[in-house]
Amino acid sequence: MKFRKFGNTDLIVSEIGFGAWGIGGPAMAGNIPIGWGEVNDSDSLNALKKSFDLGINFYDTADFYGLGHSEELIGRAFGNSDKIIVATKVGHRLTSEDSIFLDYSKQYIIEACERSLSRLKRDVIDYYQLHSAKLVSLEEGGCIEAMLLLQQQGKIRYWGLSLNTFNPFPEAEFLMNNSLGNGFQLVLNIINQKAGELIEIAGSKGYGIIARMPLQFGLLTGKFTQETVFTDNDHRKFRLTPEILKTAILKLKPIWNIADNYGISKTSLALSFILNFAHVSTVIPGIKTADQAVLNCENIIKLTTEDFNKIKNLYKEEFLELIDMMKQAG
Repeated sequence: MKFRKFGNTDLIVSEIGFGAWGIGGPAMAGNIPIGWGEVNDSDSLNALKKSFDLGINFYDTADFYGLGHSEELIGRAFGNSDKIIVATKVGHRLTSEDSIFLDYSKQYIIEACERSLSRLKRDVIDYYQLHSAKLVSLEEGGCIEAMLLLQQQGKIRYWGLSLNTFNPFPEAEFLMNNSLGNGFQLVLNIINQKAGELIEIAGSKGYGIIARMPLQFGLLTGKFTQETVFTDNDHRKFRLTPEILKTAILKLKPIWNIADNYGISKTSLALSFILNFAHVSTVIPGIKTADQAVLNCENIIKLTTEDFNKIKNLYKEEFLELIDMMKQAG
């Protein structure tokens, strides 16, 4: 495992991190699935421990993943160990009617942080993130006051923002223009490269960069076919429609040729592409089993400049249409 500095902080993070959304389990917000289907806690704990054995020291979760269950599992696996770095998020909650409510109020964030610390069994959260907060909430300022207070109190070490999937710029620019926060979590993968320019700007200003969704809901593992069907409690059921699957499988064929030329798996190519961006600190594939942990750590390579640019050009030529379809799907 190789390690990188997280922006201008003193955090040294593994290039491959652990995306812990999936291990939260099949939580629901009313009739809306907010998890990845059924999981087994024993498998999840084995995945966490195997990842640590492989050198992964960065674990990214949120209080909304499994409605706290993902945090609880990380707490059970590692407790207050100083050998790992834990990042979690705040801002999503359910109302009394089980609908999703975005809450970035100062008081809620302070209270939610205490609950996260308890579930994680930690004295301090290494990196705390506003979960997809929009510009209006940042301008109101309560959420920023909460983060600065928690940092002053020693409840969190560093903080930042998990950015919007399709337009990450406004919120990132607000933090950068006001010299606030320490990092950004953003979507970056072979299909969705919208944040490519932002990475260069933020990285040069000393912000740490976490690349999420590196496998685009599993599309970039190559394991899906046009006949793939997701269960009702798996949020991919509405994100990866039959039309999106059909289009993606067709447009990804040139990408798989690149993987074959290197003699590596589709997953390895997808992760390697992201880590070829110099300012990316860590990439967080979702990991639900020990076997997935192993696969996600294998054959991370340096791409040739020609292949790196070829993939970036395919985004402009082929994948923008696909991204528009995904945006419409929700």
